[in-house]
Amino acid sequence: MNLTRRTFLTASASAAVAAFFGSQQAFASLEDLNKALNDYTGGAEPGEGPLTLTTPEIAENGNSVPVSVLVESPMTEDDHVESVMILAEGNPLPDVATFHFSSMSGEAKASTRMRLAKTQNVVAVAKMSNGDFYKVSNNVKVTIGGCGG
Repeated sequence: MNLTRRTFLTASASAAVAAFFGSQQAFASLEDLNKALNDYTGGAEPGEGPLTLTTPEIAENGNSVPVSVLVESPMTEDDHVESVMILAEGNPLPDVATFHFSSMSGEAKASTRMRLAKTQNVVAVAKMSNGDFYKVSNNVKVTIGGCGG
């Protein structure tokens, strides 16, 4: 194949257009969040319980938002936290992280940083060893978007 200037410019322009439109991610809908939540709970309705979600009220930069979860539990073989899932309803994908625990974990506590695309609700759901689920939600105001915002 003979690469001419015209062929090169056409290919470059096509690649630039594809990159621009291909990088425009749609945000997750409330239905996406509910589907992820339903998949995690198996259709069970989460209640209020000993789950604490700590997030900043205002995140000045959505690129690095601290989040931590704590579930008050005796963490015995018969009564412990199995996992905690964190979801963000306005990100391109609602699933942020899932932390897994066992009775040998000592306590059900975890923290991380996440990217938030825009002001949105952050949701945490805890799965207990007895099959119960607990849910809590915090609204985080983002002043500079982190993933697409």
